[in-house]
Amino acid sequence: MSLWILLFHLLWFLPGNAAQQHSNGTIKVRGDVIVATTNDNYICATLDWWPAQKCNYNQCPWGDSSVLNLEINHPFLASAIKAFSPLRIRIGGSLQDRVVYGMPNIDYPCLPFVKMADGLFGFSKGCLSLKRWDELNTLFQKTGAVVTFGLNALRGRHSIRRGVWGGAWNLSNARDFIAYTISKAYPVDSWEFGNELSGHGIGARVDAEVYGKDLIGLKAVLDELYKNSTTKPLPLLLAPGGFFDRQWYIQLLKTSGSGVVDGITHHIYNLGRGDDPHLPNKILDPEYLSQVSDTYRDVQQVLQKHGPWASAWVGEAGGAYNSGAHLVSNTFLNSFWYLDQLGMASKFNTKTYCRQSLIGGNYGLLDTETYIPNPDYYSALLWHRLMGKRVLYVNNNGSSFLRVYAHCTKKTAGVSLVLINLLNSEFRINVEKETNRKISVDYERKNNCSFSDRLEKMVYLNGMKERHSSIKRKEYHLTAKDGNHRSRIMLLNGRTLQLSEDGKIPDLVPSYIYSNSPIIVAPLSIVFVVMPNFDAEACS
Repeated sequence: MSLWILLFHLLWFLPGNAAQQHSNGTIKVRGDVIVATTNDNYICATLDWWPAQKCNYNQCPWGDSSVLNLEINHPFLASAIKAFSPLRIRIGGSLQDRVVYGMPNIDYPCLPFVKMADGLFGFSKGCLSLKRWDELNTLFQKTGAVVTFGLNALRGRHSIRRGVWGGAWNLSNARDFIAYTISKAYPVDSWEFGNELSGHGIGARVDAEVYGKDLIGLKAVLDELYKNSTTKPLPLLLAPGGFFDRQWYIQLLKTSGSGVVDGITHHIYNLGRGDDPHLPNKILDPEYLSQVSDTYRDVQQVLQKHGPWASAWVGEAGGAYNSGAHLVSNTFLNSFWYLDQLGMASKFNTKTYCRQSLIGGNYGLLDTETYIPNPDYYSALLWHRLMGKRVLYVNNNGSSFLRVYAHCTKKTAGVSLVLINLLNSEFRINVEKETNRKISVDYERKNNCSFSDRLEKMVYLNGMKERHSSIKRKEYHLTAKDGNHRSRIMLLNGRTLQLSEDGKIPDLVPSYIYSNSPIIVAPLSIVFVVMPNFDAEACS
């Protein structure tokens, strides 16, 4: 962040300094072209393997949130998942490649992870018992969750030199586990192979050519096991679940070839360390936020050239790594980063975006101890309900501190916007339909349009199907309690978002605003806008 921006933020964030200014602006949305698409289940959240002994920066924020010990019968958990109808859940994380599946033929007790000085990431191997897998699937089936399961890609391998693992992958345990899952008719939507073993790896890495050959073997196993299954459609195969390394990913695609990998997954932690005191400034700096777009663009280009049969997924994204940042990742402030990420990634044909985590660490959508939703939970839920899979082009020539993304509205006609105000001053925004004005002038001359015809045409070009000013749009204004952007309580249109006494997710009730009035984006706030009468040909 440049010095003048830093000084500006410091001045505005002084206690008691109320915003006194506003800016007028116009954004233009093209309604005739789809620039990218996402999956219907774009929003995804992870369940991780970290035990309570996982600590960073003198904090141990995981508690009992592991796949192995999560209180899966907690009523708040079921309500939170069910509200998405459905939510994609990705089971995976750093210890994924140390997980053994508790099949009857394993020759040692099925025990959880324990601290081990010379173990990968400081832990021993851990075991997922079939009883626990059955319990998890009871939760998934009750809530309608869509499941992505990350498989152990290190079993059978060994460390051949510092950080590098070699040897043949032993797929027998994974094969038996997948066969059991099929026999129980558990609807796993996708299987992901490995976690953060790409490029230089995190803790361990595997050569891309070896990895690609293993994927061919895994694909053959999946085809064989699902051959007589009633599961439809057949599950996807995803890989490598790591940080993007251009040459490594290219080699993976070249080795595995077409028809093997359906989704290329990569991880995003673009805010850096969880103990970085500059995290709040990074989140509110548009220049910093935009830097990660290079990664999305590179992934898209690699797939277009070397793997057009596969799609891009963000398999894990927590903003700040090492469990996130206390009183940043779990506060209203983090929604500026999170929603900007969702919007940015969608523009590059990212099909799914998995948030680290649903619960656990400082970046959980739910509080680790109480299971009460953090602010980002509601941001994710609003995106899921309002923003459809078709992404539209937005021309925003105003302030870079106002981030704007547009999609076709989910399940209904019209266009949905999310506007993210990174400044402590107000924006008043008009929305118009982007069009070729020269064509409009030629049309009027050719057809000798009257004044009323031209007026009707102008209203149409501004995105409205009708001339009447009585038409209303829906607005969802998100702000922090008491104006404290590091609050853990979010307000929707001025009302506190909180669970009911029986743990139900509150109704997300919009305000109805006349369509011919500007959108008021309050200081340091986020607004979702649904414009049902915005005429977008690409959305019909």
